[in-house]
Amino acid sequence: MDFGGGEDLVPCGKDKFISKNELLLHLKTYNIYYEGQNLQLRHREEEGELIVEGLLNISWGLRRPIRLQMQDDNQRIRPPPSSSSWHSGCNLGAHGSVLKPSTLPDIQVTDAEATPNTEAPGNGTAPRPAAEEAPQLMRTRSDVGVRPRGSARTAGEQRRIRRHRFSINGHFYNHKTSVFTPAYGSVTNVRINSTMTTPQVLKLLLNKFKIENSAEEFALYIVHTSGEKQKLRGSDYPLLARVLQGPCEQVSKVFLMEKDQVEEVTYDVAQYIKFEMPILRSFIQKLEEEEDREVKKLMQKYTILRVMIKQRLEEISEGPTAM
Repeated sequence: MDFGGGEDLVPCGKDKFISKNELLLHLKTYNIYYEGQNLQLRHREEEGELIVEGLLNISWGLRRPIRLQMQDDNQRIRPPPSSSSWHSGCNLGAHGSVLKPSTLPDIQVTDAEATPNTEAPGNGTAPRPAAEEAPQLMRTRSDVGVRPRGSARTAGEQRRIRRHRFSINGHFYNHKTSVFTPAYGSVTNVRINSTMTTPQVLKLLLNKFKIENSAEEFALYIVHTSGEKQKLRGSDYPLLARVLQGPCEQVSKVFLMEKDQVEEVTYDVAQYIKFEMPILRSFIQKLEEEEDREVKKLMQKYTILRVMIKQRLEEISEGPTAM
């Protein structure tokens, strides 16, 4: 692609270039379309190289389930310290140590307005009924001190874990749904720049959602509403490809799909995809009729040539005998 005059060129793929001025025009159109939205792109120059950066929308187009990592589920939640008040339920001794159940004192639970009893229990005090001890021990027991490792987390702790992890359209990891298929056409986004190639964008997307599958299983496709599907090569820059395609996602979208499940569809083929089967059959019939006519023309043409050649051969063979 020759822009002449020594104009600055920006690489947009293997052996593909675009002039800097033309790219800036595309970028201006893109940002006008997304004015006031977080999808607007910024650009800067570093050592004479134009770099575009911002969010890229990617739609899920997977047919097979993906696997989410379990690492977040292994993280332990540390409860906040609660030794400053006896209302927290911690059973603390005089020096702040946790008392064992066998050494628990006989604690009288009274109302907040009642005067606390400062007398120590005597040896002749009658034992308390077991039915009254149970609720008192439950109220003075500390979950921090006696919670066994590996016990099930509460709903509040699970919500706290989720806040530290991205979701896929509201789907979070759990043991029952760690393998699932994202809703087809649902949209996510990643923050990238124009120097990142397709494999780098794929790895960034999978890492964002803690997906175990290898990036080698997937590919990025630009899918048009006409049905055309164009696979982005490993040397392509997805953000620049999006800018050059235009900002409107009603015309084209970037899809994440499996490599072995999708075939590229050229523009010529895509023109016929939206037609109904009867119309497509009529197209095929017309093409077959045109093919038959062309075959007949060729057969007639070469039949005439064959006759002319035979006549000329006969004339040449008869010439010497006549002499």
